[in-house]
Amino acid sequence: MSFRYFCSKLALLLLLMLTASRLCAQAGPPFQTDDPTPVDLGHYEFYIFGTVDGTPAELDSTGPAFEFNWGAIPNIQLHAILPFGAIVPSNNPVYAPGGTGPSAFGLTDMELGVKYGFIKQTPHRPQIGSFTMFEIPTGSYTKGLGVGKVWYKLPIWVEKEFGPWSLVGGMGYTVVPQTDYKNFLYGGFLVKKEVNKKLELSAEVFSHAREGFAAAQTESSTMIDAGGYFHFKSPGLQLLFAYGHSIAGQTENYAYLGLYKTWGKDKDADNKTAADAMFSAQPHINSPH
Repeated sequence: MSFRYFCSKLALLLLLMLTASRLCAQAGPPFQTDDPTPVDLGHYEFYIFGTVDGTPAELDSTGPAFEFNWGAIPNIQLHAILPFGAIVPSNNPVYAPGGTGPSAFGLTDMELGVKYGFIKQTPHRPQIGSFTMFEIPTGSYTKGLGVGKVWYKLPIWVEKEFGPWSLVGGMGYTVVPQTDYKNFLYGGFLVKKEVNKKLELSAEVFSHAREGFAAAQTESSTMIDAGGYFHFKSPGLQLLFAYGHSIAGQTENYAYLGLYKTWGKDKDADNKTAADAMFSAQPHINSPH
C-alpha cells in the first residue's frame, strides 16, 4: 500500500464521517491519531508515559516523559511535553547513511502546542480542529537526541461519535528544516468502542511518508495500532496502552504505556460532576512523527 493510496482512502473515510451524524471521541495518547477537542475551560490533564518506536534502521524510545494540557480559554488548549529518551541505531550498513552512530540517552526535544477547536460538533456535523505543535531543540543534536532546530507539526483532525462508537481521523504536515531530515505528510483514522464504564478499546490505521536518513523512519510506513483506556475508581485517572506494527512499507513497531489524570472546575457550571469532567476532557516524540 503506497502512502498516496492510503491518503485517498483516508480522505474517503473522512468524507463519510462528515455526512454522518454527538461528541466526546477520545484519541491522542496512547494513539498516533490525535483529536480536535480541546480540554474544557479551567480543566487540566497530566500524563506520565513511555513510548517505543523502532524500525530496522533505529530504535527510538521515550520515557520518562511528562505531558501537561490546560484549557486556557474557550475552545483552546495549551500543551507541553518534557521528554527524556534514547536512540539505538542499528549500525547496519544496509540502511546507511541512516541508522548509524552511537546509542544515547537524555533529554530530547520539548514539545509545545496549541489545540484549537474551530468547529464544534452538533448532531449534524463533526468536531473539527487544528493542533499546531512546535518542537523546541532541547535535545542534543550531536548525540542524535534532537533535531537541532525548531520544527513543526501542522495537522487538522475530525471526530464524530455514534453512541458507544467514536470515529477520529485527519492529516498533517511536518516541517523539519534540518540536514538529513525531510518534510513529510502523515495521517490516521481511529475507531473507538466504549465496552463499559471502565474500559474503552480502540484501533487505528496510521501512515507517514519517509522522514529522512537522520530519523528512524527512513522510509514510509503504514501501521495498525490497537489499545485502549482503563478507568480507575479514582475520578479522572486512567491507564493508557497501545501496540502496533506496520502492514505496508518499512517495518515499524510502536508501543505506548502511560498514566493519565484530568481535573478542574467549570467556571460556568459548578454542579458538573468529576465523572462528567473525565469523559469530556480528551487525552505522541523522539522522532519527528
